[in-house]
Amino acid sequence: METTTSVNLKTEALKNGAIWGVINIVIFLVSWYAMPSLMSSYLYSGLLAVIGIALAVFFCIDMRKKAGGYWTFGEALWNIFVMFLMSMAIVFIFNILFGKFIDPTYPVKMKEAVMAKTQSTYESLGMDEQTSEAALEKVSESLDKQFSPTFSQAIVGFGISSVLYFIGALIFALIFKKSNPNPFAPVNEEEVSTQ
Repeated sequence: METTTSVNLKTEALKNGAIWGVINIVIFLVSWYAMPSLMSSYLYSGLLAVIGIALAVFFCIDMRKKAGGYWTFGEALWNIFVMFLMSMAIVFIFNILFGKFIDPTYPVKMKEAVMAKTQSTYESLGMDEQTSEAALEKVSESLDKQFSPTFSQAIVGFGISSVLYFIGALIFALIFKKSNPNPFAPVNEEEVSTQ
């Protein structure tokens, strides 16, 4: 007797994206309250990138297994992008709400930390004072938009981030697509739904 299990990959992608977003929020909160000075360092950015790639690989493999071990480029792309978008949306919304309602000092402290780090970088590169001041003014404007965005700035930022995450999803879909070597083999154990 065969058992049929229905796997909805879109639901799995949303679930994995939500888990990934919550993990990012926990990392953010632990970093902010335990070691806020670390958040403006290159080490922190590098560590977040490594954790993000590791989670993306883990969740892509998980979804491919749930799809029966094989999925086309299109199935992989759509579901990976949905997962990336869900994770990004959760973190994006949380960061805005955190800076506006939970800890209003967050945007100010982060801007100060990033400005200090940027200024020390410019000084170590031997940049003259006038050029450094002009560059720091541009960085300050950019940080204001990043940490305290208006509604339209938040929408534009989300759109730009979505495009970048789509490019990432393209790369991951190319890596994790796997064609069934026997395309005529019936799927006996699982019924896979991509909708």
